[in-house]
Amino acid sequence: MIRRSVYSLSLGDASILNRIKEGYLFWMNISPHIAKGARYTIGARIENKFLDLLESAYIAYFTEKEKKAEKIVECILATDLLKFLIATAWEGKLISDKQCEGVAFKLEEIGKMLGGWKRSLTNPEKKNRTV
Repeated sequence: MIRRSVYSLSLGDASILNRIKEGYLFWMNISPHIAKGARYTIGARIENKFLDLLESAYIAYFTEKEKKAEKIVECILATDLLKFLIATAWEGKLISDKQCEGVAFKLEEIGKMLGGWKRSLTNPEKKNRTV
């Protein structure tokens, strides 16, 4: 029998948090394979930025509606910075094409979700889905 924590049950509908967590875990599988010198510089910075993004998204999820858009913008900026750092690691040949593509795909997905979340707050009468 698998036990779920109270936290995972309460965040069941927070798919953006789950996506960010997936991206972080994906990165954690790449990180040990980076050259030692870079692992503790840019590798650690990418890891910390993923954790910052996860924390910011968690805060945004539970922030009151009036301040939520501001927190989401912080998340979008953190996502863009992560994309830049990943591209830099790839250009420095610290990660492979396949690893870069995998992380970039996750970050692109996260970015789209954050953009949709922000749009839903600025245009509450206009839904992203069509019937």
